[in-house]
Amino acid sequence: MTQERTEAFIRSLDEGNTPFLNRIEKQAREAGVPVIRPETQRLLRFLLQMQKPRRILEIGCAVGFSALLMSEYGGEDCRITTIENYEKRIPQALENFRAAGKEEQIRLLQGDAADILPELTDSYDMIFMDAAKGQYLSFLPEAMRLLSPGGLLVSDNVLQEGDILESRYAVTRRDRTIHSRMREYLYQITHDPRLETIILPVGDGVAASKLCASNRGEVCERQNC
Repeated sequence: MTQERTEAFIRSLDEGNTPFLNRIEKQAREAGVPVIRPETQRLLRFLLQMQKPRRILEIGCAVGFSALLMSEYGGEDCRITTIENYEKRIPQALENFRAAGKEEQIRLLQGDAADILPELTDSYDMIFMDAAKGQYLSFLPEAMRLLSPGGLLVSDNVLQEGDILESRYAVTRRDRTIHSRMREYLYQITHDPRLETIILPVGDGVAASKLCASNRGEVCERQNC
């Protein structure tokens, strides 16, 4: 109860997003489309203001809410590439980008991220991981390849509604593979010497990992990053 009251109090202090973003979020939630939680939205806005990324890669677009949020708070010169595989959501995302006048700022790549990521050659100042949680571990090598030195990898929903804290045998059988893969993902990003990672109990858990500014193929001294 205390946590719920704390979250409600913090939400009451938030000025919120633009009316357009609020409308897109409302429509998505009413349609049962998952969008990033309000606490995660605030964190993302803060990171965008702090990092000021010019090139962002989003893995998992849905109807485009988070891409639109990043384009709104990332600055006019920020360019976003987003990937979505679910065909039914792609038309709505494209329509939302058009309605927001963001067609030149946001590029949507249609298809499986597992196929698209290896074909990308640009580097990105920020990567937002918000796809199927069981695939984070598979996407990590390509994300590391594409992340610019000094860039930020933000991974959403890493606590899995608290299941990540439980033993593998305490979660339902159908969720055990996702559970083990997410645990391995968190181990990898917290023990990779190229990354400085913090895991925050915000929303459903957010991990923010900064890539050391030295060569991506070398082990760096963290204090010199």
